[in-house]
Amino acid sequence: MIRHRLMRAVATGLTGLLLAVCLTPARPAAAQSPDDKRRADDVRIALLRLPYYGVFDFLSFTYERGTVTLTGFAYAPRLREDAEAAVKRTPGVDTVKNEIEVAPASLNDDRIRRDGFAAIYTDDFLSRYSPGGARRAYIDALEFGRYPGIQPLGNYPIHIIVKGGRITLVGLVDNDADKQIAGVRAREVPGAFGVENELVVRGSK
Repeated sequence: MIRHRLMRAVATGLTGLLLAVCLTPARPAAAQSPDDKRRADDVRIALLRLPYYGVFDFLSFTYERGTVTLTGFAYAPRLREDAEAAVKRTPGVDTVKNEIEVAPASLNDDRIRRDGFAAIYTDDFLSRYSPGGARRAYIDALEFGRYPGIQPLGNYPIHIIVKGGRITLVGLVDNDADKQIAGVRAREVPGAFGVENELVVRGSK
């Protein structure tokens, strides 16, 4: 189930965030050797450089003794392939297990993504999470509606995963109030069958 797979990915340790994007090694840094930590950081950077990583994706990984396991969800199939290729080129990586799930094609899910994105990122309190502010988020939502498949790209801390009409929110927010507001806005999206709010509050344990 999407919720269980996302919960497993979130449980990998969001304290390892870089640029507030949810790309996390499964083990806390303290449990890794210096070499493993450095190589895990290299994998994270390689994933962050992917040009098609956006608000409707969520990637996570584990690194252990040269083996990287990729997990999460990709809106576009090419992201799954590009993530594996990028990690394979990373020094210290011998094997890549690609368990990233690609979102199935669905016009209804696309509509829910667009409406969910607009509801969250144009909200008065949450628009600061949008790289370009509320106006940019509004324009991006309109463009996505015109050209499905071209998702808003970049550093969006609140990731919106949609599958079968269900929304799962994953990412990092500043406080409990923002987490609650994001959940409320997602539940207001017409046609969404349910919402799982897996957002993590910055600094929480």
